[in-house]
Amino acid sequence: MNEQLTNAQIQESIQKGIFQPHIYLTNLCLAFFQSAAGFISRRLFPIVPVPLSTAKFYEFDKGDLTRLGVGRKPEFGHVAPTVFGKLDHSYDCKVDQVITGIDRISAVNFQRTNAPGPIDPRRGKARFVAEQMNLHLDVLWANKYFNPASWTHVYEGTDTTPTGNQFWYFDNDNCDPVQLFYSLTVAMRMFGLRKPNKIGIGMNAHAKLKTNPAILERIKYQGSEANPANVTENVLAQLFGVDEYVVAESVVNKAPMGKDNDLQFVCDPNSLLLCYTTNAPAIEEPSAGYTFAWDMLGNGQYIAMQQYQGNPASHTDFMEGLLSTDHQIAAPDLGVFLKNCVSPANRTITLPGQ
Repeated sequence: MNEQLTNAQIQESIQKGIFQPHIYLTNLCLAFFQSAAGFISRRLFPIVPVPLSTAKFYEFDKGDLTRLGVGRKPEFGHVAPTVFGKLDHSYDCKVDQVITGIDRISAVNFQRTNAPGPIDPRRGKARFVAEQMNLHLDVLWANKYFNPASWTHVYEGTDTTPTGNQFWYFDNDNCDPVQLFYSLTVAMRMFGLRKPNKIGIGMNAHAKLKTNPAILERIKYQGSEANPANVTENVLAQLFGVDEYVVAESVVNKAPMGKDNDLQFVCDPNSLLLCYTTNAPAIEEPSAGYTFAWDMLGNGQYIAMQQYQGNPASHTDFMEGLLSTDHQIAAPDLGVFLKNCVSPANRTITLPGQ
């Protein structure tokens, strides 16, 4: 039959003992989609929507803007004119794509039996494509921004008295992260003309900050029996004087199809980025970096999704995701990268009992 079974027909089939149930639960469906809060790319650096795939933008010279040009006016004369220059930068958005298929023949069974939403193949594939785009954006973001090669100022953890561009490991009892970040804030204010306002941190480095003795000492009297003191992201943001403290939680499987899963954090779990960025594109305001996003289909979305039919003989619908971005370091002085924040013995993430 091509018609959908009615409730009465199903009841009659059950009474006759000929009904073969292939019913799925409507309140349960297992899927390892990641939490949107765990993707760091959209939270730390501003997205710049652009109408063209490639163009230029200005940067006013920092040295000229901070050089004092005011002088005493001579009688009957004037001081020499002071000028400031500008630099040209360009962006170039490339298009990335993902495609997945929906077998229309297999989908017929779901349609004829009024299958519940959790197993609707179109709904699942749409969620899958969106997940792929978010994960890909995080990978691009990490390769560009969560990378010591991108920044002028890079520091490395040590278990001996720090010298030069070094700091105590977060899991070393000598480490006082609050003092460390205060010193870095003062330094960035001088060489970058802004105080840092955001922190992006790997999972393992975050875990060691939460148990750092100097951190625990500062909050131990803030709790009560009903509400014990807890080292949350908000608490750490306040201690370090930043607006946002974002933990990089996204995970990528680096194993090829058919091989055992190789799950790894997208961002180095033992590193940290301290930076100043605007919350949105701004005029005459610096930012450590910008993610330029091109609306390639003209529909106002830099992540575009659409569905189309394949070859008639394939009886397949395809779902496509498109993303066109360019990640730019706009001010390398407005980012400080801390690598190897955790001692070597604690860098490998293991489960209890392993």
